Amino acid sequence: MIEWLNVIAGLILCVGLLEAIPAMGKHLAKLAKWLGGFDTIIGLILIIVVIWQGYWDSLFGIVAIFAGLIMIVGILPAIPAVGKHLEKLAKWLGGFQTIIGLIVLIVGILGVIGYL
Repeated sequence: MIEWLNVIAGLILCVGLLEAIPAMGKHLAKLAKWLGGFDTIIGLILIIVVIWQGYWDSLFGIVAIFAGLIMIVGILPAIPAVGKHLEKLAKWLGGFQTIIGLIVLIVGILGVIGYL
């Protein structure tokens, strides 16, 4: 399940690169833009799954947490005590959104096809 969530998050985060893919790029970009409307919900689900299923010490979990933080940056200030610090981290990570999105997408695809 975490592999598929990483693929979805990776598509959302690297939407700008998707149109450069021959043949399927326009369709993938359209899907990623539609999924981007649910980025906060998907980011929350991603972080909850990492914590709930204990993926925080695996490659899948680490990249999922980075992707999730970028995706939920808008609601982080509402978290008491640590929200401001997490928001700063998420905004800093947001500067690398496309790179992180590409890494998350690759890790997710490799997990889905069974290489990781």
